[in-house]
Amino acid sequence: KHKGEIPKSPKELNPNIPNDLNQLILKCLEKEKAKRFQSASEVHSELERIEKGIPTTDRVTPERKPITSKEITVKFTLMKLFIPAVSVVALAVIGVLLWQAVFRKGFAPPAPSQGSVAVLPFIDLSPQKDHEWLSDGISEAMINALSSLKGLRVPARTSSFFFKGKEPDIQEIGLKLRVENVLEGSVQVAGDTLRVNAQLISVKDGFHLWSDKFDRKLEDVFSIQDEIAREIVKALKLRLLGEEETQLTKKYTENLEAYNSYLQGRYFWNKRGREDLYKSIEYFKKALEKDPNYVLAYAGLADSYFILGNNSFTPPREAYPKAREFALKALEMDNRLAEAHTALALIKRDYDWDWAGSEKEFKIALQLNPGYGFAHQGYAFLLSDLGRHEEAIKEIKTARDLDPLAPRITANVGYLLYMARKYDQALEELRKAIELYPEHGANYEYAARVYTALGRYEEALASCQRYKEITGKEPIIDLAYVYAKWGKRKEAEKLLKKIIEESEKIYISPTYIAHIYGALGDFDRAFSLLEKACSERDSYLVYLKVDSRLDSLPSDPRFKALLQRMNLD
Repeated sequence: KHKGEIPKSPKELNPNIPNDLNQLILKCLEKEKAKRFQSASEVHSELERIEKGIPTTDRVTPERKPITSKEITVKFTLMKLFIPAVSVVALAVIGVLLWQAVFRKGFAPPAPSQGSVAVLPFIDLSPQKDHEWLSDGISEAMINALSSLKGLRVPARTSSFFFKGKEPDIQEIGLKLRVENVLEGSVQVAGDTLRVNAQLISVKDGFHLWSDKFDRKLEDVFSIQDEIAREIVKALKLRLLGEEETQLTKKYTENLEAYNSYLQGRYFWNKRGREDLYKSIEYFKKALEKDPNYVLAYAGLADSYFILGNNSFTPPREAYPKAREFALKALEMDNRLAEAHTALALIKRDYDWDWAGSEKEFKIALQLNPGYGFAHQGYAFLLSDLGRHEEAIKEIKTARDLDPLAPRITANVGYLLYMARKYDQALEELRKAIELYPEHGANYEYAARVYTALGRYEEALASCQRYKEITGKEPIIDLAYVYAKWGKRKEAEKLLKKIIEESEKIYISPTYIAHIYGALGDFDRAFSLLEKACSERDSYLVYLKVDSRLDSLPSDPRFKALLQRMNLD
């Protein structure tokens, strides 16, 4: 943590710590040696100065702060601080002496396994800087190819691309992604000429395990990717089993224009905004115009339409049937495509309510590609929908292990703990997520829901406000629900009126509106909206069995009837 994280101010944990002592602690934790104290005598002198201004009276328990599950009570004297500090120093000295006695005599720490590699985003060095989609695409192709190998751990795209545009230390990357090796490179396009530089680096010592430069025609990009993948396998001394060699270098198209369009489609799909998704669809369709048998483009279309429906960007009855059509087309062409099985599993879960069919497809996808974090995440939500919470939490943590720097997956660990009614654990996970990704809005959105479930409405309101500050969007549905549960009916109804007006212009989940009416005690209106959600196949209705926002409804026979219609009872 000292290498990669900014330490929290001690005053956040206990506001009674004197400012001078707070600064002393932070100075001890400075990352640059020159900024820290240069000797123990300096620390001692500073502590003596601070001690003179501190009374030895007991301190009170600090007020609880949002996203903090631990409270600290301190009976504060300098001696009580000094004794543990001396103990820590003593242990450190013992550690140094042991290191000198053992390791300097010829013993070395065990060598790390070579079974992991992070593929960093390749850099676009083209003169016009207009081939970012290609450099990203080559990186993503490497991730997909290498993650199909069962003996190799490859962090998913989101985590690897966390370092895009940054210049982190190789050791920092290894620490954050928990890998022993890093693949990095660059792409340069000039006319129809392509230059790719790539190097595989050991995190432990910075040694280049392999490096090469490829000067080819642009149309040779496929063979370059194959060569890089093979060289990595050779450098890491991996033995390929069964069909792994075929999967490693499998080409889905020989048409360069189709490939370029596909890469641009994925470039926009990864942005996930409404307009970005529509652009991704355009590019996937262009790819199919150039190569009607390009199976990855069909899988891309299935993914795009699924996200449009899942995020309520498009009414479910418009988005999901198209997603299914393209997923089935992809599987008809290649039934070993994990992405297509995952897309079909998501459709069966959110739209068909075919829970057994969805689980079957997820298991096939994960058997084909155990390292596919998106499939692990989707499967976790299926398990949660069915009330299989322990399995769901295990699965979402597996997704996080595969994609440790993905903000959404990190937030979803907290969200699935919320669905399991493990509210304290959910807050703890969300606190960690906020420390890692303070600008990720979903962290605050989910925290607001946990606080509301706990009846801590002021903290829920603060989380909603923070969400608005970060995203620029008012979380009007969550705000209305907080006010309704808080008993502030006037404020809730004012926001509810805005939501109803907005729903006449764009699609808004009827399930979410039902939550608000349920909290206001208008059960007839709530059930009317749930019926509407059921007929529209609203994707948020899948949480019907587990979402605490509908806890006021289960005693009503209409709730049981809904569960039966959704095959959840």
